Amino acid sequence: MEKDRRDPHPFELPKDLPRPVDDGAAAHLEGMDLPDLSLPSTDSTIVNLASLPGRCVIYVYPMTGRPGVPLPDGWDAIPGARGCTPQSCGFRDHFAELKALGAAVFGLSSQTSDYQREARDRLNLPFHLLSDKALRLKDSLRLPTFTVAGMELFKRLTLIAEHGRIRKVFYPVFPPDRNVDDVLAWLRKNAQP
Repeated sequence: MEKDRRDPHPFELPKDLPRPVDDGAAAHLEGMDLPDLSLPSTDSTIVNLASLPGRCVIYVYPMTGRPGVPLPDGWDAIPGARGCTPQSCGFRDHFAELKALGAAVFGLSSQTSDYQREARDRLNLPFHLLSDKALRLKDSLRLPTFTVAGMELFKRLTLIAEHGRIRKVFYPVFPPDRNVDDVLAWLRKNAQP
């Protein structure tokens, strides 16, 4: 009998999730410029990362699950894999605070815009998700990835950029549902005049 791998509680994180370790794979990012890279957004526009004005929070995540669709075998055992929905909901729930601190917000994954649009609508996200299906950001910024079920996915990290330059990197992100709290604390401490 095959185990049912559907996620009955997508908004809750299991208490025994393995903690990802800092493998140094994002240590080079602070101070880098966002690349001249145009990505499709869930609002059907194209967003050029290098042209993003002001402060911008980009949380990079592996993939969101869908109700009724099984997660890859062993998903919860991969450090840092589980938690995309709670992370997105955290940014949703604190969107007004982020905006008041002058930060635009984007989520980014390798899933298609159509797939992401379903998640954006289902989760009522007030911001857009960017699709990097070809993992071009991995190549241009040397972002860390992992492979599961034949898919190469981004490891979870969050970038704060100002006028196209990366000022802060959160990596590894754990627990993912608390990522927005760390971002808000950094934004408050580093408030713009």
